[in-house]
Amino acid sequence: MKIEYNNLYTHFVFITLNRVPVIQEKHRNRIEKYIAGIVNNNDSKLYAIYANPEHVHFILSRSPKLSEEYISTIIAESSERFINENKLCTGKFLWQKSAAAFSVSKSDVNKVCKYILNQPKHHHKVTFKEEYDSFMRFYQMTLNSNK
Repeated sequence: MKIEYNNLYTHFVFITLNRVPVIQEKHRNRIEKYIAGIVNNNDSKLYAIYANPEHVHFILSRSPKLSEEYISTIIAESSERFINENKLCTGKFLWQKSAAAFSVSKSDVNKVCKYILNQPKHHHKVTFKEEYDSFMRFYQMTLNSNK
């Protein structure tokens, strides 16, 4: 059945291999624009993105034809190739083999966008490990509370 209307918002977190901080500030904008292009070319819409040295946050609304796993695989493989071909990192660039995908309600999209765009200030207070662990605790508690 054709899906005519959808609200499929997902907040993704991609992590560099071994959490090594290899994304340089001078290349951040170029990497973000490339990922935005991948999203747009796959009938989806990017709302916010921020590439930190060892991880990237982005929120998108995806086409109902695409699963989170499919769109994340396309983004990961294409952006790895782009970063390596353009030598935007020292050595070979790789993402970890898994990512995080969190569903977002339409009413929370603006809040998540602000969170993503506020990454530089946020990470002056909280390390990426602390941030990621808090996401896992929150979503695990949410999952456990539904049992």
